Amino acid sequence: MSRVKRSVARNARRNKVLALARGYRGRSNNNFRLAKERVDKGLEYAYRDRRNRKRDMRGLWIQRINAGARAHGMTYSQFISAIKRAGVELDRKVLADIAVRDPDGFRALVEQAQGAVKQPA
Repeated sequence: MSRVKRSVARNARRNKVLALARGYRGRSNNNFRLAKERVDKGLEYAYRDRRNRKRDMRGLWIQRINAGARAHGMTYSQFISAIKRAGVELDRKVLADIAVRDPDGFRALVEQAQGAVKQPA
């Protein structure tokens, strides 16, 4: 069986890891063994936080909707319940955007929700 020379593949792998480790502090950006550990951990964090970002954004949307609703005398839960009862099919992302960028439009939505609360379902 012939001998396998690994220098090209090994150097490519090493350079790839060290390129991903640029910007890390201390020996973590130029020592392959440390860089490999830091890069692996960094990729784990990136994978996890791509999912957590969705969770964080939903929380932000809820806070913005709550602030807009409270400015008009409703709580978030009352507003969401009433807006669903009124038949408005806007998601939280769009409602939060309207609350921030178009206060008059959001006031109209609140009035529509309040009208749905007064009418029996």
